[in-house]
Amino acid sequence: MQSQHRTTADVTTADVVVVGAGVIGAAIAWRCAQRRIAVVTVDPDPTRGAWHTAAGMLAPVTELQYTETPLLHLNLDSLRRWPAFAAELAAELGADERAVGLRRTGTVLVAWDAADLAALRDLHAFGQRFDIASILIGGRDLRGLEPALAAGLPGGLHAPDDHQVDPRLLRDALARAGRRRGVRHVTAEVTRVRTTGDRVEGVDLADGTTLAAPVVVLAAGAWSGTLAGPPPGAVPAVRPVKGQTLRLRLPGTPVLNHVVRGRVKGNPIYLVPRADGRIVVGASTEEAGFDRSARAGAVYELLRDAQSLLPELGEAELAEISTGLRPGSPDNAPLVGASGALGGLVVATGHYRNGVLLTPVTADGVAALLADGALPDVLHPFAPDRFERIPA
Repeated sequence: MQSQHRTTADVTTADVVVVGAGVIGAAIAWRCAQRRIAVVTVDPDPTRGAWHTAAGMLAPVTELQYTETPLLHLNLDSLRRWPAFAAELAAELGADERAVGLRRTGTVLVAWDAADLAALRDLHAFGQRFDIASILIGGRDLRGLEPALAAGLPGGLHAPDDHQVDPRLLRDALARAGRRRGVRHVTAEVTRVRTTGDRVEGVDLADGTTLAAPVVVLAAGAWSGTLAGPPPGAVPAVRPVKGQTLRLRLPGTPVLNHVVRGRVKGNPIYLVPRADGRIVVGASTEEAGFDRSARAGAVYELLRDAQSLLPELGEAELAEISTGLRPGSPDNAPLVGASGALGGLVVATGHYRNGVLLTPVTADGVAALLADGALPDVLHPFAPDRFERIPA
C-alpha cells in the first residue's frame, strides 16, 4: 500500500491535482482514480475542514427550505446515491457500511410548542409535493420513538430516510480507498494556481515547489477563495461560516434511537447519536471570518437547549468541543463544475451545511466531468459561473 503522506520530491506531476483532502476532495480523488485518472490531493491539514466538526446528517427533509427547490432536488439525488456509494466504498475496504460511517437511524423533528407543530405540518405538506417520506406524530408517538425526550412535547415529524454519516469514519475510509487506487497525497499548503494564458498548468506550494497538472480541482472548503492565480470571476466568493459542535458521552446504554432535531424557544438544536455511544450536539452559526476559537456563549447555548430536549444530558461528560468553518457561497448553495473563466479549473466547494450529504453527487459529477466531459443535469443549476450570468 502506498504511503498516505509524500514529499513534493516524490510527486511532481499528475493528471489532476485536487486542492483539499476533506470528504469532498477525498471522494473526488477516489472516484477519479476508479476511472484510472492519476490524482494527487494536496492539503496541509485535512482536519481543519468543516467535515471534522460536522455531525454528518443526511437531511434533505429536515434541512428543507421552501425557496430552495433546485437544492432540494440535488439533496434528494445525493441521498438516493448514498446506499450504493457507501456499499461500494465499504466493499473496496472489505468492510460494511457502518465501518464507513453510515447509520440508518432516521430523524425525528421535535416540536417545542404549538407554533412549532404548525410549522412541521407545513413542512410535511410541502414535502408531500416532492414525494418525500415524512410522518406527523403526536406527543405519545413521539415518546414511543424516543422515550428519553423531555415530557410535555406536543409532537413532531418523523423523517425515516434522513439518516446520518460519521464524517470522521467516512473521510478515513475515502482516504484508504483512494490510496488503494493509487491516489497520492502531499501534505502542503497550496499558495497559487499556476496558469499559462487562459489555462491552468498546476499549483505552487508553500515550500516553493510546483505540482504540474492540466486540471486542478478546487475543493478547499472555506479556503477555496484564498488562492492566488485564478482571474477575477473564475472562483466565486466563498466565505467561512463558523460552527461549533459538542460531543457528549453518557454512561450506560444509548438513550437515543434517531437523530433528533428541533427548536427550543426558537433556537435550532440537533442531537446525533453515534455508534460509539457519543452524542453530537450542534451547531452554532457565526459569521466570524477565519476565527476558529471556541466561544463560551455558544457552548452554553448548545448545552442549555440540548438538555431542554434530553434532560439526561445534564449527567453527560463533555468529551469534545469542536469548531469548524463551513464554506458558504453567495447564495449558500454549492459551486460545482468547470470554471468558465479558466480552462482546466474545476470547482467543488460552497457546500455550506450539506457537504457530507452532497459528497456522492459531487464526487460522481466531477469524475464524470473529467472522464466524459459532462456533469449530471442535476448539478447544472450550481455551476460556479452562475452569478456572472445574472443580468444587471
